[in-house]
Amino acid sequence: MIERVITGDACIAEGAQWLCTREPRFARAMDGLPVLPLRLKPDGFAELLNAMVSQQVSVASANAIWRRMVAAGMVEPGPIKAASEQELKALGLSRQKVRYAQALAAAGIDYDGLRQMPTDDVRRTLIAVPGIGSWTAEVYTMFALGRADVFAPGDLALQEAAKLIFDLPQRPTDRVLRTMAANWAPWRSVAARIMWAYYKHIKQREGIR
Repeated sequence: MIERVITGDACIAEGAQWLCTREPRFARAMDGLPVLPLRLKPDGFAELLNAMVSQQVSVASANAIWRRMVAAGMVEPGPIKAASEQELKALGLSRQKVRYAQALAAAGIDYDGLRQMPTDDVRRTLIAVPGIGSWTAEVYTMFALGRADVFAPGDLALQEAAKLIFDLPQRPTDRVLRTMAANWAPWRSVAARIMWAYYKHIKQREGIR
């Protein structure tokens, strides 16, 4: 059985209301926040490739590299497999990211099939590909597949938000935050949206961009 899929703003509102009723500290965190963003994205090869390109580089650099890849037609498996390392490096990819892009192109993932898989199976399928770690798999499942009950406990912004919202002495580890998030099922993806929005709000208020 496939878990609930977020399809629109009404789903986000339902999840937020459920979370705020279950955990009053979420309600306090949401006070003064703008409407939570939907943040749904297209699924498929290009979305995962874009996530790989964006790893460990600035937003500006990632956007520039991606624009070059789109212009060169390097956003589908066929062209990536046919391209040489030098051609891909010329677009701005590091040697390691060239290897990751080629591994993704060769993986033969059934993206339509992922939509019908249980979330745990989606995660296992994705992290089997070199260059896709837990964070990328979880964020893809959350936003490209729209699953309502996914969390990314390794995300530093979520860890910092948890520290602030729950008045913790220090930022929780991946393992600790994963355990905390179990209490927010079946709306962990909405909990993540609340925490990201809260983190952005607090950092802007503190003058950090």
